[in-house]
This record gives sequence, structure tokens and C-alpha cells, in this order.
Amino acid sequence: MPSAGVLMPAIELEMKRAESQEEDRLSILKNAGILDSEREPCYDLITRMAAEHFHADAAGLGFADESRVWIKSSWGQHLRELPKEHSIFEMVLAKNGPIVIPDISCHMPADGPALMLKIAEAAFVASAPVRCRTGVILGVLTVFARQPRQGLSIDDLRVLEDMAQMAANQLELGCLRKSHATTSKPFRTRRKRGKICEWPTPADLRQALDRREFVLFYQPEVDLSNRRIVGLEALIRWQHPERGLIPPAKFIPQAETSGMILPIGDWGLAEACRQIQIWNAADRANKSLRVSVNLSARQFARQGLADHVESLLLASGASSCQLGLEMTESSLTPNMGTAKQVLTCLRSLGVALLMDDFGTGYSSLNQLHAFPFDVLKIDRSFVSRMTEGRQALQIVRTIIELARVLRMEVVAEGIETAEQYRLLRDMGCRIGQGYLFARPMTAQATTELLRRPGRILAEKSGEVLNQPAVLV
Repeated sequence: MPSAGVLMPAIELEMKRAESQEEDRLSILKNAGILDSEREPCYDLITRMAAEHFHADAAGLGFADESRVWIKSSWGQHLRELPKEHSIFEMVLAKNGPIVIPDISCHMPADGPALMLKIAEAAFVASAPVRCRTGVILGVLTVFARQPRQGLSIDDLRVLEDMAQMAANQLELGCLRKSHATTSKPFRTRRKRGKICEWPTPADLRQALDRREFVLFYQPEVDLSNRRIVGLEALIRWQHPERGLIPPAKFIPQAETSGMILPIGDWGLAEACRQIQIWNAADRANKSLRVSVNLSARQFARQGLADHVESLLLASGASSCQLGLEMTESSLTPNMGTAKQVLTCLRSLGVALLMDDFGTGYSSLNQLHAFPFDVLKIDRSFVSRMTEGRQALQIVRTIIELARVLRMEVVAEGIETAEQYRLLRDMGCRIGQGYLFARPMTAQATTELLRRPGRILAEKSGEVLNQPAVLV
């Protein structure tokens, strides 16, 4: 029997091989431009052929990145984007080959793709890997049926694999055309000897995601009239095993540049939805809470964002009215057309849309007319200067009045003093957040805070709030 010392190098080699294969897979998909792209007739033909061969009720062809499966083509049932976790893709990847579930009620694994099967209303599923020429699994071709199927033959599975290979051939042809048409640098680059690489690298971020080192902290949003917690803002942190707790400013810019913001952002959305349901289960009164999550510009460039949010809500069981999505004006401007389309789809789900850092951009008023926002968040820079002079105070007063005219909610950020609190309350600002009430805290600490009677925060010593503020 081999000793533990012999097994460890083998395990490490296997982990490195898996990481290298994952990098190759993501590189191929990036170069192909397959994700977040329009449907192509060649893929639609393959899904239709697969459905007809198996007399299936639905079929889908999907490619997976770090956190989601982008449905490139579907037949019989509209599918566009789903989380990668607990997906059919992960089952195929784990088996490194085709999978068949003849009867979901009897053979469904505990961690199986319940969400996908629920959407497809499936009782039977068969799926084959879509491989590139080097054997790396890029996606899956899947057929669904509403009734169980028994006695599927090996020849049937080979037919499905052949159809999946047709999809792979189409993908590689597209890559070749793209490589001949461009002279851009390849996706994968090597570190130059002697060059100091900025930390964290994409590999560091991917490893942190795989090892579940990211955590969400929550900062309460309170009703300024009675200090009752009415919402929470989810804020990401990195709990590094050696460097300790790392704030987002230290790693989010690198995540944006490298593209890792997409899987990290997807994780944040999924974690917030999961936590909402935990709080709901603990106390029915928490169903009135709204948890807001910050989204990046890259996330808004994804046409499938609304589909992904909807699938996360379905998977967690959280209500759409409990989820808020925060975005800055700068995150919308790179592609206004796509942003408007995405926001409209998100609004149709029932989630709240919040414009963060309002007042710091150059065309925020125009954005309010163009996009369906529900909430304005007054930037902390204006709140902090309210007591220093008339200009900042007037800006805050104007934003509050603008929100009232547009029938929008307004939230003041960065409240740190009792005087700021009084000024905002007397100007008619209903909701605020800041260190005066609570700092961002772990989910566990937030749970304790939500257990306070009526979710009302106690006043801190030294606060004098019964005197009206003097508005200069």
C-alpha cells in the first residue's frame, strides 16, 4: 500500500493537471467568442436533430465558463443561461463522458441539476460532452423528455456524442476563422523573467473562488424615522489564508481587468440569494428585507444577466422583490443599448434597481430618464460635506427632491455623525446607511442584529436626536 508521502505528489499533480485543463478550456471559449453571443443556425440545427432522434421534448447546447452555463441553442424550451454549480455540465465533466438519467424520480443524484430539470420539466435526461480536438470538454449537448425512458442503447449514446462532436467542429471552425481574421495577441501570456507581476493575478483570484475564500459582509440600511433595519447592502471581502481579510479595493480592479469579475460577481449574487432564504427561514418578518448586490460594468455587458438572476432566484427560493441590484452610472455608459435592454429585463423580474453614487457623474439626470431605476443612493462624499458648507447640503436637498418628483426611493450613504443624521431626516430622506448605525459585518453578526425587537437599532451614547437640525 503506498504511503501518504507517495500519494500527496500524485494528488498535487492531478490538481495541477485539472487547473491547466480548466485554463485551456476557458482560453478556447474566450478566443471563440462563444459566450454572450447570438444564436447560430448551425447549433440550432444540431439541437433540433438531437431532439428528433430521441423523440425528446426539448434539447439544449451549452458552453460553461467558471460559474455559468451559457445556452447557445435550445429547441422546444427556451433556455439561455444557468449556474454552473449542480448543473448537467458538472455531471458530464465529473464522469468525463455522457450521462443518462432514465427516471429522475428514481435515479436523481442528491446534488444533481434540479434547476435545469425543473425549467425543462424533464423526467428523463441524456447528455454528451462537447469536446475540442485536444479532448477538453467545453460544453454539453442535452436532450430532455417529460416521461421516463428505459433501455437506452449504446448506439443511441454514440449518436448523441457524434452530434456533440458536430458542435465542437463548428466551434473550432469559428475559432480558425477568427484567428485568421485578427492579429491580436493570444489570450494566454507568459510572465517575463524578472518582471514583478501585480498581485493578485487571475490565477490567484480563480484559486480563491475555487477554495471559497470570498465572503459577503452586510451593512444595514435603516429607516431614519425609527432606526429600523429595512435593507442590507452585500459587500464582498476576501478572507485570504495568509494575508487576512482583504477589502475589495485591493482585488476588484484586477478582477475587472482580467475578466474574473464575472465568476466572482456570479458567486456574490448566488451567495446573497442563498442568505436571503436563510434569513427568511429564520424569521418570516425578514421577508420585508431587501438585500442589494453591486454589479460591475462587465456584468451589464452580458445579455444573459437577467436569465442568470432569474435562475438564481429559482434555485434559492428567494423572492425577486427581496433582491436589489446596484450599479454606478459609469457601469452603464460603455454600451447604453445593451444596458437598457438588460435593465428592462431585470425590472420585469421584479428586482429593485439602484443607482449607486448618484451625483458623481456628468449625465446622471439623463440616465434617470433613460433607465428604469427604483432607488437613488446619495454618494457619501456629499453626505460627509453637508455640515461644511451650503453647496454640498443643497446638492443633497436637490437629489432628495428629484427622487420625490420621480417617485423614486432615496438612500443616503456614509452617515457617520448625529448631525448628518438629523439633517437628512429633516430634509425628508427616509433611508440611510453608515457607520453611525453599523459597519459592514459578517452574515452571522448580521443575523444577531436582525433578531433585535422590531429590527430596531439602539441609539449610541452621546447622540442627541430630539432637536431639529438647522438647515443652512
